[in-house]
Amino acid sequence: MEFAYSPRLADLKERARALTDTIMQFEDECERNNGISDESHATIKAAVLASGLQAINTPVEYGGAGLTVLEQAVVQDELGKLTNALWDTVWRPANPLTHATPEQRERYLIPGARGDRRDAVAISEANAGSDFSAASTTATPDGNGGYIINGEKWFVTVGDVADYLIVLANVEPEHAATIFLIDVDTPGVKIKHIPRYTHTFVYEHPEFTFENVRVGADAVLGGIGQGHDLTRDWFTEERLMIGARTIGAAERALTLAVDWARERVQGGEPLINRQLIQGMIADSVVDITTNRALTHQVAWEFDQADPNDADLRKTLHAKAATVKLAASEASNRVVDRAVQIFGGRGYIRDYPVERLWRELRVDRIWEGTSEIQRLVIANEANKRGLDNLLSFRYEAGEK
Repeated sequence: MEFAYSPRLADLKERARALTDTIMQFEDECERNNGISDESHATIKAAVLASGLQAINTPVEYGGAGLTVLEQAVVQDELGKLTNALWDTVWRPANPLTHATPEQRERYLIPGARGDRRDAVAISEANAGSDFSAASTTATPDGNGGYIINGEKWFVTVGDVADYLIVLANVEPEHAATIFLIDVDTPGVKIKHIPRYTHTFVYEHPEFTFENVRVGADAVLGGIGQGHDLTRDWFTEERLMIGARTIGAAERALTLAVDWARERVQGGEPLINRQLIQGMIADSVVDITTNRALTHQVAWEFDQADPNDADLRKTLHAKAATVKLAASEASNRVVDRAVQIFGGRGYIRDYPVERLWRELRVDRIWEGTSEIQRLVIANEANKRGLDNLLSFRYEAGEK
């Protein structure tokens, strides 16, 4: 069992660190202006392309970096150190697009990998959050081979700049959950409302309405009735990457807190000499190191898995839930401690720890709440037993 980074992983980590340092200069602008200028976006896009870390989850033949899942986790760990969710400026097309037809690849995936077109995933609704199977958006056959989409979607991250939406809708009358690719300039697609959230995100999360939106049969992604499977696969990847990013964020918060504790003198000596502060630092080191190891292990298991093994896919779905649950909650603990170490300064928006404290809270909610992750894990234990969840994966004959 090898735990050291290979030369390739070390190189990817260094490239991701350099890209993160470049993007970090735009944090204050984003916080002040609730976003960054077109010029800043262009600068970041050029830096992403120069780094070779565009579309890290997309095959090289379609213009992506073609990284393994473990390699993606290493990159996301570094990008997670950015405040204001600037990690999302390093585009990564949603993985359901791997099921695109050749025509859809040319229209959506390949331009998306280049950074010329952005997608936004439209799954959630007012009454369908954790239970995405409760989605009520409909796709009614129009009698000419196409469909008429009606419904509403909430929390559509990056929806304010997206060129097209990946929409979950039910094909009637069978109520067959299906994914559709819908350009945002299609008649009947409208942004209804852009809420303000706790965090200052580089992009927005609009609410969309679809009123008699007409699309052709070529808008269907992956086939009629495949919507829930594609959505589940998307959640699995996103949960694993959330684990990686939140641990990177926690590392930055702890690094800043330790530096501050060395510098800040109270009662005649640095804060870091105080045992209560030392306890916070030690607990944070444990939270970061254990969850980074878990994230890397599960990412490696994804790379070894047979994609045609249905039971293994379900187990890995549960393992990704384990990563998201553990890492998102641990990172929230770390950042909360960092704010406490900074004292009043930790509550000022000029300080990165304050932004991280606001921003990491949503990682316990989006892409499946902590409570949903617990249900996924427990259901896996009930259906397929604990062995696969608690042990390292091994090849047949290696026992």
